[in-house]
Amino acid sequence: MINEEIRVKEVRLVGQDGAPLGITTSADALEQAYAKNLDLVLIAPKAEPPVCKIMDYGKYKFELAKRDKEARKNQKVVSIKEIRVSPSIDNHDFETKVNHTKKFLSDGDKVKITVRFRGREVHHSALGFQLLERFKEAVSEFGAVDKPPKLEGKNMSMVVSPKGAAK
Repeated sequence: MINEEIRVKEVRLVGQDGAPLGITTSADALEQAYAKNLDLVLIAPKAEPPVCKIMDYGKYKFELAKRDKEARKNQKVVSIKEIRVSPSIDNHDFETKVNHTKKFLSDGDKVKITVRFRGREVHHSALGFQLLERFKEAVSEFGAVDKPPKLEGKNMSMVVSPKGAAK
């Protein structure tokens, strides 16, 4: 709350530089703020008595927005890319999928490698496990396994994280 929105009888007033100015009525504190061409801002409403500070509220809001924007700019959003293969994949196709995975890992993304079993292939889940092990060895210099191979229904998947982000 700022200026006239503050409806308490008395407040503990803090100056623009952070120095305590004592306990005064809210009307007197508002007059002091207006005399300095600044705003009276309630910063601790639960305190006894509530704490108000004299500050330039517009400048304060601008600084907060600027800081938040800078923090968002420095964030890195990690997305999960998915590579789908079948247990009967050919060597050239395997190499292509490995190259895609290496590219994703070098860009800083996590990669979920999924082996899809169709029909009766699910009975030979060991082939899928061997394929994922081969995948793990092929991309070991770019990433490490974050989530080991796991069979879920007709899919077996594992998650690989970039080298620096692996647990």
